[in-house]
Amino acid sequence: MKTLVVILLIVLAGGVLALWLWRQWDHRLDQAAVDRLTALQPSNPGRFEPAMVAGLPEPARRYFLYTIAPDTPLYTVACISMAGRFGMGNRDKPDYLEMRASQVLAMPAGFVWKMNASRGLMRLSGSDTEGWTRFWLMELLPVARAGGDPDHTRSAFGRYVAEAVFWSPASVLPGPGIRWELVDENTARVTVRSNGLEQAVDVTVAKNGQPEEVSFFRWSNANPEKVHRLQPFGGYLSEFRDFGGFRLPTRVAAGNFFGTEDYFPFFVVSVTDITFPGA
Repeated sequence: MKTLVVILLIVLAGGVLALWLWRQWDHRLDQAAVDRLTALQPSNPGRFEPAMVAGLPEPARRYFLYTIAPDTPLYTVACISMAGRFGMGNRDKPDYLEMRASQVLAMPAGFVWKMNASRGLMRLSGSDTEGWTRFWLMELLPVARAGGDPDHTRSAFGRYVAEAVFWSPASVLPGPGIRWELVDENTARVTVRSNGLEQAVDVTVAKNGQPEEVSFFRWSNANPEKVHRLQPFGGYLSEFRDFGGFRLPTRVAAGNFFGTEDYFPFFVVSVTDITFPGA
């Protein structure tokens, strides 16, 4: 009997060790992705001049003049630290977790979002990138692993194009693969094309150019049928601060079915810092 107990304990310890090593491997992959994206930062970027956006639709011109000060180095890779709430439920039962996260945003190449969330004794951690979604319970139990398929890639592309609009405006300046057009007197649409993907995002601005809303149709299976399809996504931006010449929102509330009665802001964060590697 004692021998059986010893064997079971050895097996259990081996299983825990294997899970721990698997978790450490995920951390290494996260860091490798971070290093790859931060290396894409321009080493000697140009500087913003209002003439760069003079020919854009009026809301887009106002947006850039508000978010980028003249002579600001046009860094396109941003590192964002944030804290807030992450909803695991739905509109009727949000099931929010308290969350802290960091993100490297390098549109159009990709992003890495690493989070730690908790409620009571429960702990959830993991990462989301253009290549994968991986979440762990108590740092030892894998509870979600997805990615490596066209649906994930397309959905992730929509996310980080939209986030670039409000956290990395230099990356959506007009150029190859980036087109701006007029929607109405206070809304402009940017369409980004990269690596066979295309995403249009609408940004609504105030009279002074401050972005107030970002909305788009995202490829997602966050619906009762769990079927990937285009559906409204978006959020509200507020509490702008200056970060190295960029005026960016530090309060973001976003979620599925934006603009409808089913809107659920599962992502509600306050930004604590934004930096630009190499600046």
